[in-house]
Amino acid sequence: MRLQDRIIGITGAGSGIGRACALAYAAEGAVVAATDLSDRADAVVRLIADRGGRARAWSLDVTDRAAIPGVIDAIRTVMGGLDVWHNNAGVSTMGRFVELTERDWDVNMDINAKGVFNCSQVVARHMIAAGGGKIINTASMAGKKGDVAFLPHYVASKFAVVGLTQAMAAELAPSGITVNAICPGYVVTPMQDNEAGWEAELRGMTPDEVRRLYVDDTPLGRLETAEDVAKVAVFLASSDSDFITGASIDVNGGAWMG
Repeated sequence: MRLQDRIIGITGAGSGIGRACALAYAAEGAVVAATDLSDRADAVVRLIADRGGRARAWSLDVTDRAAIPGVIDAIRTVMGGLDVWHNNAGVSTMGRFVELTERDWDVNMDINAKGVFNCSQVVARHMIAAGGGKIINTASMAGKKGDVAFLPHYVASKFAVVGLTQAMAAELAPSGITVNAICPGYVVTPMQDNEAGWEAELRGMTPDEVRRLYVDDTPLGRLETAEDVAKVAVFLASSDSDFITGASIDVNGGAWMG
């Protein structure tokens, strides 16, 4: 197994991309620390156990800077270390630029961008002391492609993740820590269900018509699955990616080629 006995922590593990990644890590032999703001990570841990894997769940709010060190210390103590950390927790809201509120901006930036900073800073200190590790960030196609309808605040937060990934990678490389990001496209998740509904209302269309726009924008001709993302996450968590750092890997079926 590619990740045998590696200890991997992941945020936002309760649904969507995070759930798929947690399951994929465990299937490859990793010991998974599944964290989420809700109790949905508990169900993921039970599923991993049912499949013969190893996992524990923790409640974690990536915007609660004061609480993060305690959670990560607990993961390291219970699990016996921390080899890989995956910053996956994320949110989105939609609206026209001139109608967005300050709260729209703050929620997206706090969870999507500051959450990566908050967790990575604590994790990096431990990995420096341990002599190395891997950090993976879930960014987005919207972190490279700014002309995304009705998502200017989300775009800004994901561009921040891509930039932070590069800055962290450069600074942490001498300590044996690699930092990479994944940039998914139109992924079928509960978040996309919300977005399709919001965009449908803004465009005067149905959600199914919006999803057709997403498919038409994807040269490979289908919506992306969370498992498509998880396969790349497993690669980045494995030794196969040891000489890759600072990369933001496009996993979008060709919807963005930059």
